[in-house]
Amino acid sequence: MTELVSTQAPSSVQIRSMGRLIDIEYQWIAPERTDRPVIVFLHEGLGSISMWRDWPALVCAATGCRGLMYSRYGYGRSTPRPRDEPRGTDYLHVQAHDALPALLTALGLANEQTILFGHSDGGTIALLYAALFPDSPLAIAVAAPHIFVEDITLQGIREARDAYRSTDFPARLARHHIDGDSVFEAWVDVWLSPQFRDWNIEAFLDDIRCPVLAIQGINDEYGTLEQIRGIARRVPGTRLLEIPDCGHSPQRDQPDAVIKGLRNFLAEIGANVDPA
Repeated sequence: MTELVSTQAPSSVQIRSMGRLIDIEYQWIAPERTDRPVIVFLHEGLGSISMWRDWPALVCAATGCRGLMYSRYGYGRSTPRPRDEPRGTDYLHVQAHDALPALLTALGLANEQTILFGHSDGGTIALLYAALFPDSPLAIAVAAPHIFVEDITLQGIREARDAYRSTDFPARLARHHIDGDSVFEAWVDVWLSPQFRDWNIEAFLDDIRCPVLAIQGINDEYGTLEQIRGIARRVPGTRLLEIPDCGHSPQRDQPDAVIKGLRNFLAEIGANVDPA
């Protein structure tokens, strides 16, 4: 079994984003590896630092990389989002062109070529960041990203909404966020809004220049394989990893397959990685 690497306690940094100062929760993994690339982990639409559990540490142990996790605005122990604050249909773009660069600058990573690993919404943010700042990331890996809206996605969100109203889902989510209801309502409201139905980032993908690993479970309950195959059609050289017996969270459902695929990808592109 791979031995886990050192992980610092979560901390907080203040950044200016969306025209205001906000506190962002973050956590370093193996920060002493200053000669190795940094993998920045971008969580899903209901995620946070704590919801990654030990998987980022396993990735860093398997690759020899440093790691950085953070909870976006409104998530985890970062500044909570007021429940009456509307979320625009461009919320993922805002994270990619505003909040993420501000965080990297605040943590002294503005001039480093980072590796982004994003899950679901986080995968979309990684794609947009790579498109908007094509010279910045060394590489990106995206698991179950969204590049356009599908009926299966909206149906999955409706089912999650029903579960939130009828099960202990709120209590489970509240363990990971200052205001779990705000996190859930913002996610559901924007995705199920009529204005979001035509949301699409395919045109942005043409501007991506870094290597891309696109991962998706064959049994993803929130999207078809067209999400990652659409990336491959737009970004030459994209590596696809389609995983059997796997749903919307490949790093949870098939962690070994994802870590193996990620390690092979980084070795293939010549990143400075090896087991700890």
